[in-house]
Amino acid sequence: MSGPAAGTARADATTDVVCLGESMVTFLPSQPGRLADVPSFGRGIGGAESNVACALAAAGHRAAWVGRVGADGFGDHLVETIGGYGVDTSAVRRDPVRPTGIYFRTATDRGAGAHEVAYYRAGSAASAMSPANVPYEEVFAGRVLHLSGITAALSADCLELLRDLTAPRPGRPLVSFDVNHRPHLWRGGDATVLLELARRCDLVFVGEDEAEEAWGIVGAEAIRAALPEPGVVVVKRGSAGATVFSGLRPGPRSSNAGGAENTPASRSTEGAGAENAPASRSTEGAGAENAPASRSMEGAGAENAPASRSGEGGEAEVVTQVPALRVDVVAAVGAGDAFAAGFLSATLRGLPVRDRVRHGHLMAAAVLTVPGDLTEPPARDHADRLVALDDEAWGRLRLGPGWTAADRAPEEVRTP
Repeated sequence: MSGPAAGTARADATTDVVCLGESMVTFLPSQPGRLADVPSFGRGIGGAESNVACALAAAGHRAAWVGRVGADGFGDHLVETIGGYGVDTSAVRRDPVRPTGIYFRTATDRGAGAHEVAYYRAGSAASAMSPANVPYEEVFAGRVLHLSGITAALSADCLELLRDLTAPRPGRPLVSFDVNHRPHLWRGGDATVLLELARRCDLVFVGEDEAEEAWGIVGAEAIRAALPEPGVVVVKRGSAGATVFSGLRPGPRSSNAGGAENTPASRSTEGAGAENAPASRSTEGAGAENAPASRSMEGAGAENAPASRSGEGGEAEVVTQVPALRVDVVAAVGAGDAFAAGFLSATLRGLPVRDRVRHGHLMAAAVLTVPGDLTEPPARDHADRLVALDDEAWGRLRLGPGWTAADRAPEEVRTP
C-alpha cells in the first residue's frame, strides 16, 4: 500500500521529528587559551542533528536520533546522554570495528581567528553509515526528517545515503535540511553537492555567509534563485536577522512535493538571528526599530504585513524579514541547531509563523548564554510570553546568562 505523497507530514506518525547524523563526544576546555595550553577538559556531547533532537525532546516533543557509534565507552556515553534528554535512541546502530568520533575545542567563538577545533572522526562509526545499514523504517517514522550537510561530508557512503533519503518516494516525510557547511570537512571536496541536496528538500536553513563560501552565491535573493524548489528557504543573515522565502511554487515537481503548506501544522517558516552572531561577547541584533521593514508570512500578526511577489503560474511568494535578538554570548556553538529545534517545536504546535521564528531565536539565545552545545530551554509559558511581545518590546530584548531561569524579562514587565 502506498504512503502519503512525498514531502507531506505523516498524520499517523508516533514520532514528531527524526534526526539523522553523527554525534561525537566533545571535550570542552577548563579555561581559555590555545589547545596546547589548556590543562584539562570536561566531557560533553556534540552533533548538529542530535542537538536538535535533544532540544526538541527537552521542549516536550517526541524526538528520535538515528546514528552509528562505536562499540566503546564513548558510544555508551553518547547513547545514554542523548537518551537522558528523552530522545528515542533505539535506532542507533553499534559498529564493532570503527570508533566513536571525538573532538576538542577552545573556548573562543567559532568565528574568531583564535578558535581551534581538533577532530578525531576520520574512519568513525558514523562515517560508515550508508543505505545498506541505516534502518529506513525508523528514519521515515516521524512527521519530519531533519538532516544536515555535515553528514554528506563524512564519506562517499554518507553522501549516497543523503541522496537516497532526499529522493522522491511514497511516504517520505517532510524533509528539513540545514546546510551546515563546514569548510574543514570539504577540503579537496566539492561543497556544491550541498546545493544539490538542498534543492531536494522541503525546508532549508542556509547562512548567507556559508552560501557565499560554499557556492559563491551572494545575497538572499540570489540564494533563493539557486534554491527554487524548497517550499521554504531561510537565509540566515547573522546580526541582521533572517530573510525567509516561502510559498512560491515553480510548478509540479517530481523530485519533491513538499512545501510550506505541507508542514506538520499546516504552515511553515524558518528564521535565524542570534545563532549566527558575530564573534563578540555581545551580539547586537537588528531590532524592530532598525531592521528592514518587517514583513511576515501567513499567520503572523497584522503589524507585519506580508510582502509577496508573483512566481510562475501566478502563485505568490511571501518574503519575510525577521530581526535578530541581542544576546550576551558565552559561547557561539550549537545555537544554529537550537534555532532549528525552536522553529520545529513551534511549527509542531501550530503557532503563527512569526511566533515560530521568534521561538527559534529564543531557543538559540538559551544555548548562546551557556558554555556547551545544549541547555535546558526556557519554560514554554515563559517563551510564549516573550514571543507575544510587540515589535518594539521585542527589539528591546537583551538576553544574558541565566535569562531562562528568570520569571519575567524587564521588557515583558513594561509591556501592557
